[in-house]
Amino acid sequence: MTSYVQRVRRGAAAAAGVLVLAALPACAQGEQGERKSPAGAPAAAGSLPQQPDAKSVKRDFQALEKEFDARIGVYALDTGTGRTVGHRPDERFAYASTFKALAAGAVLRKYGVDGMDKVIRYSKEDIVANSPISEAFVDTGMSLRELCAATVWYSDNTAVNLLLEDLGGPDALQAVLAEFGDDVTQMDRYEPDMSEGRPGDVRDTSTPRALTGSLRAMLLGDALKRDERDLLATWMRTNTTGETLIAAGTPDGWTVADKSGTAGYGGRNDIAVLWPENGGNPVLLSVLTTRDKLNAERRDEVVAKAAAVALKGLGRG
Repeated sequence: MTSYVQRVRRGAAAAAGVLVLAALPACAQGEQGERKSPAGAPAAAGSLPQQPDAKSVKRDFQALEKEFDARIGVYALDTGTGRTVGHRPDERFAYASTFKALAAGAVLRKYGVDGMDKVIRYSKEDIVANSPISEAFVDTGMSLRELCAATVWYSDNTAVNLLLEDLGGPDALQAVLAEFGDDVTQMDRYEPDMSEGRPGDVRDTSTPRALTGSLRAMLLGDALKRDERDLLATWMRTNTTGETLIAAGTPDGWTVADKSGTAGYGGRNDIAVLWPENGGNPVLLSVLTTRDKLNAERRDEVVAKAAAVALKGLGRG
């Protein structure tokens, strides 16, 4: 069992890290954005890499499902070529903590970057499981900026619950996503209940295609202002939870801005925007997985391998 001293040291380090992260300048992603072509710009003639046969890609996904005894949902979009790759793209999965990136985006949209210093007060009774940052600031409260950073970077459950409350509840966030064209994602509960992931339960579920669309609206579209997009992308590029997921299946040198999720029944998810090393057009990718047993093992490798198959299918692997 972790000792009290170890937990305090870990919490202090995490708290210091999230405060530094919350203060990162919003210009970071903008500088990178200047180096890449606009999303959706056509590729130069003759520059398109060869795309594998769709049947071959499908067989690869089916082989992964058999290997990991899992149901896998994938939707990938190359914004430069318009190519897409999907596997069960319109089937529902528990999205788990992937939604936290969208919640942070909705808060940025509501307050703007200049309004993110608003302090939210809360009590010990508000703390729920898996809240490594917010539990250290009960006495002082946290700013919206700090709560968003804790939500995306550490997947802090209390932090996102406080953000949801400020937005007006899960229904309010669902309404924001609907404004961007996502009428599929269904938001019903707070953490940690919303990550239950029970098979057949449509509460707190979405599809790979819908999540990809919402992420595109926030990070590459006009759902947020430029400085808001930049700050959200900065948080996602520097989060601590995605190294073994989509990033592990992405070519070396690419930049990954992602948000992971962990659900019951072996669910392991990740949604991301990927920028190639050469500064080309970004790729959007959502990978959602689930298994049938309540306490099934969660395997990060299935997400990484599915990401690699999707990128190969786009001709970007």
